[in-house]
Amino acid sequence: MLYRFVPLALLAIAMPAAAQDAPAEREPLRTRIYLGPQLSPKSPGAKDLSFGPFFEVSRARGNTPFEFEAPDESFGFPVLDTGGVEFGPALGFKGKRTAADTGIPLHEVGFSFEIGGFAQTYLTRDVRIRGEARRAISGHDGWVGELSADYIARDGDAWLFSVGPRVMVADSTYHRAWYGITAADSAATGLAAYRPDGGVEALGLAAGYLRQLTKRVGIAAYARYDHLVGDAAQSPYVRSRGTRSQPSAGLALSYTFGAQ
Repeated sequence: MLYRFVPLALLAIAMPAAAQDAPAEREPLRTRIYLGPQLSPKSPGAKDLSFGPFFEVSRARGNTPFEFEAPDESFGFPVLDTGGVEFGPALGFKGKRTAADTGIPLHEVGFSFEIGGFAQTYLTRDVRIRGEARRAISGHDGWVGELSADYIARDGDAWLFSVGPRVMVADSTYHRAWYGITAADSAATGLAAYRPDGGVEALGLAAGYLRQLTKRVGIAAYARYDHLVGDAAQSPYVRSRGTRSQPSAGLALSYTFGAQ
């Protein structure tokens, strides 16, 4: 009669093993969305400012704090972590430029959608460095990049403050689209023809602040200042009708969806 107990014994042995092999249940996902207005130059080098959307989405699981994202960085998310260095896609855009934006009949630049990638790492728990490279597939059609470093102070998700320097770089195609003066531009505006090369476009500083007002609702604000240098700063358009000073700022409300 012992054979009747063999299947039961095997089942009793298999059940704990199966329980151990079963994947652990993942913690619930939380999503935080920021939405509000931001003020920035109408186009690179422009003196006048214009309003646009300040939008950001972050995700985290369980009670894990949301990962730090600088408010001025491109949209993207890590997809690979190699030895503490994270890599992922980066998407950016710049609005179009018309003659009305500059006040003089310069050539127009279409809406620029930029696609590329980023790499980032933490030198310490409170200091992150990041590099981005993107190429526009419309509009200015050039390559742009940014090097940044941020000092981060935070209390979990309750509040977060960050501040750090920025270095913007771009190729000659980008610089000629935004800062160049073609022969036709020169004839129409009286400005000297100008054909800039690539290099450092601007040096800047950015700061951001996040605070939860309730478990669901919070606020976000940022301010950034860039100062044009190199060939961008020497553009006859910037020197006569634009400005080397390029400030921007944004303010948004946030709402967190998911378990709390």
